[in-house]
Amino acid sequence: MKNDRLHRLFPFLNWPRPSKSLLLNEFAAGMTVGLMLLPQGVAYAALAGMPLITGIYASIVPAVVAVLWSSSTRLGVGPTALSSLLIGASLSGLAEPGSDTWVSLAVWLALFSGGLQLLLGLGRFGWLLNLVSSPVLSGFTQAAALLILGSQMRALTGLRADATDWLSLPSHDLTALGFGLGSLALLLAAKRWVPRWPAAIMVVAAAGALSAWTGFADQGGAVVGALPAGLPHFYWPDSLPLNAFGQLVMPALVITLISFLETASSAKVENQRGGTQWNENQDLIGQGLAKIASGLSGSFPISASFSRSAVNLYAGAKTGWATLFSVLLVVVVLLFLTPYMFHVPQAVLAAIVVAAVLNLIKPLQLLGLWKISRVEAITAFATFGLTLLTAPQLYWGVLAGLVASLTHFLYQRLHPRIIEVGLHPDGSLRDRHLWQLPLLAPKVLALRMDAELDFASASTLERHLVDQLSQRPDTQAVCLFAQPINRIDVTGVEAFQQITQMLRERSIPLFISGLKLPVDTVLRRAGCLQESPWLFTARTDVETLALLKNFTIQR
Repeated sequence: MKNDRLHRLFPFLNWPRPSKSLLLNEFAAGMTVGLMLLPQGVAYAALAGMPLITGIYASIVPAVVAVLWSSSTRLGVGPTALSSLLIGASLSGLAEPGSDTWVSLAVWLALFSGGLQLLLGLGRFGWLLNLVSSPVLSGFTQAAALLILGSQMRALTGLRADATDWLSLPSHDLTALGFGLGSLALLLAAKRWVPRWPAAIMVVAAAGALSAWTGFADQGGAVVGALPAGLPHFYWPDSLPLNAFGQLVMPALVITLISFLETASSAKVENQRGGTQWNENQDLIGQGLAKIASGLSGSFPISASFSRSAVNLYAGAKTGWATLFSVLLVVVVLLFLTPYMFHVPQAVLAAIVVAAVLNLIKPLQLLGLWKISRVEAITAFATFGLTLLTAPQLYWGVLAGLVASLTHFLYQRLHPRIIEVGLHPDGSLRDRHLWQLPLLAPKVLALRMDAELDFASASTLERHLVDQLSQRPDTQAVCLFAQPINRIDVTGVEAFQQITQMLRERSIPLFISGLKLPVDTVLRRAGCLQESPWLFTARTDVETLALLKNFTIQR
């Protein structure tokens, strides 16, 4: 028992014992992801408005913490495009990008969102994240991808800082334009033809060498510049004014939500391939601790990257050792190779972001929703539109989509599907009006409600029954097919009592078919299923049909 508790506190103790062959395999996978992580980390730091070195910091301690305390050990944890966009948009107007104040606010975002995820995981509240429906996430992701692309166009095309005419060639640094578009073309070609190659680091190395050879920086070109060497140190942000705290609460909530949905999309794929059950609460704990570690390293909120996680799985990673090896590569680069990044054009970093974000743009996905559910499609389009219109306050799009989807959910719960059933020629019980079937039995009202009998649906069932009886005053019996009802609450019990009392006053017997055990148990405890000439129960549809047949013969 003590050992089990220790393994729950330290999930990495569940890792398989390393062997030489396993470590060699993990080393190869880790190097692949590490070579991809380095340029992306720097590029996403720029997207977040942070000092570029913090993108590398966010790829070290947070990645180690996440892999040690998460249940999904093969995720590529570090800076991501969506999280970086949310950070940059949330802090816009609060401070100057890259300034000490901006860094301090970003660290507070990491601590807030990480602390919230940690609390959710410890409290086993992972199920709350299911409140965000797929259409809401899809609409937000599509809009965010377009905003990311828009934010990178100036750097990608080399548009000068004081220029506004995008179509005028003199407004652009043509050398930067060449670096940006050329790098983007190479990255897209490599993704299509040689997806296993570490194309990003190869493009960065080649562009940096060409930039140094041509003297691009000496000509005033925008380059990465000098990066501080050495490992990250402990960082504690400046005290947070009360007004700034209020402005960070909503962005922290959205970052918590969106970043973990990113994690969920990758974790589900990993667990499906591994044949294991996803432990979302443990991953919440791991991701929360990783965000806190990122903040205390002077960096910004991180998440699980779907693209890097996919590459990790594709490269054959089996355990968390692959992540540790990729972190080791990042540490080596940080200690010894950062001077070589000086000449890398910023247009190349923009190309890396654009190449990664293009995977998120899937307009056919939004259009396909219309064929499945028009209400959910409208929710997705509303989320999409509001996210674009309210930028940089991106959380309004998510909140509007969340409210719309929950409203639709509540409407469906408050208006359950109630049908009158008839016997189909194939022997099944179906919607009598839809299939134009005869009455189940003469002067018998046979109903089925496809919902739980609780506070949301009870009044609807009672009202529907009263309406039907008023339209058919010659009804001699009511039959409720209760197989879909798998739960009942106090309001449902009271509604059931009122229905039976109303029918008894009208001298109409009630037949109930197929009560599930949980519902049956609750009704018997409430004394609602006592034997009576006005109440009949049956376990199966066949038994119920036989009872109705005998009833009509006797009448």
